[in-house]
Amino acid sequence: MDFDLTPEQQQLADTVKRWAEKDYSFDTRKKIIHSEAGVSDPGWQALAELGVLALPVPEQQGGFDGTALDMMVVMQELGRALVIEPVFATALGVQFLKLAGGHEALLEQAATGELKLACAIGERQARHDLFDIETTATVSGNGYVINGSKSVVLHGAQAGQLIVSARSTGEARDANGISLFVIAADCVGITHRDYRTNDGMRAATIDFKDVAVTSSQLLGKAGQGWELLEAASDYGISLLCAEALGAMEALSAATLEYLKTRQQFGVPLGKFQALQHRMAEIFMQLEQARSMATLAAVKVGSADAIERRRTVSAAKARIGKAIKYIGQTAVQLHGGMGVTDELPAAHYFKRLSMIELTLGDTDHHLARFAAQPGFRDAA
Repeated sequence: MDFDLTPEQQQLADTVKRWAEKDYSFDTRKKIIHSEAGVSDPGWQALAELGVLALPVPEQQGGFDGTALDMMVVMQELGRALVIEPVFATALGVQFLKLAGGHEALLEQAATGELKLACAIGERQARHDLFDIETTATVSGNGYVINGSKSVVLHGAQAGQLIVSARSTGEARDANGISLFVIAADCVGITHRDYRTNDGMRAATIDFKDVAVTSSQLLGKAGQGWELLEAASDYGISLLCAEALGAMEALSAATLEYLKTRQQFGVPLGKFQALQHRMAEIFMQLEQARSMATLAAVKVGSADAIERRRTVSAAKARIGKAIKYIGQTAVQLHGGMGVTDELPAAHYFKRLSMIELTLGDTDHHLARFAAQPGFRDAA
C-alpha cells in the first residue's frame, strides 16, 4: 500500500500542525478543558479558516469534497495535538447529512463553521449496539413525536443540530424500524446534561420529551435508517482510527524523549536494553496501526457493505490492541509521572482509552469481524 501523501494532503497536514503548535499548545488546551464552555471559539474559527471544517462537505455546499483519506490526514494531526474541539462530532454529522441528502442548507452552515453537529445515536442499555434503540418516534399528523434518552452524546451541548436515531416500528433490538432525524438542539422538549469526560472532551445526556418533528427532518426513509446509521458510523470509526494514530505517534515520541533524558544509576533510561525492546515493540504496534488506519480510510467508502464492515472492524480491533499496548507501556516507562496531569503522556493515554471505547470497543469489533459472511468458511 502506498503511504505517501499527495502534495495537497501534505500541505494540509503541515498547515494544521503549524496552527496547533502556535495556537493550541498543551497549556492552552488545559485552560480550554477547565473553562465553562469546554471548547474554544477562537480554535473553532481557526479550524474553519484553515478549511478543516469544509473538507468533508461537498463542493456544491461550499466544501472541498474531501475523501476519508483526506480526513485521515487532518484527524491524525488533531490527534497529535489533542484538539478537543467538536471536529469529529461535526464531521460524523456531515456524513449522515451527505448520505441521506436533502439537507444542503445545513451542510453549507457546517462548511463555514456556523453550525456544529452532534450525533445522538447511543443509549444507556445498548452498550456498543447502535441498533438497540428504545427512543421512539411516533407518527403524529404529518410528522413524528420523539420520546427517549440518548447517552454520551459527544459535544451534544455545544451543537446546533442533532442527528437522532429513534425507533418508529419493531422491537428494541431490531435493525428494521429505525428512523433517523435531524433536530435543532434548542427544540421544545429537549433537555441536556453537559459534562466533561475523562479525556477532557465534552459529552451530554440528552432527553427528548414529546419533541415534535416534521417529515422533512427525516434522514432517508422512515423505518429504513439502519444501513445509513451503520455506514455513517463506520465512517466515524475511520476518523477515530486516524485520530488514534496521531495520538499514538505523539505519545511514542514523548516516551522516547523521556527515556533519552531521564537518568537512573547515572545513565539515561534509554540505555537499558529491556526498555529498548519495549520501544521497538511500540514501533511495531504503531506501524501496524498505521497500515490498518489507512486501509480503513480507503475501504470505508466501498459500495460493498460487507467489505466495508470487515475492514473497518478489523482496523478498529487492531488499533484498539495497539492503543492498549502503547498507552499502558508509555505510562509504565514514564513511571509515576505517566499518570499526572503535568505531563502530556497522561492526557494521550486518557484520550486513546476513550477512542478505544467509542463506536465499539476491541471485543465488539472482533465479534463483528468474525460475524461477516465467509469468515468461518475461510477459517
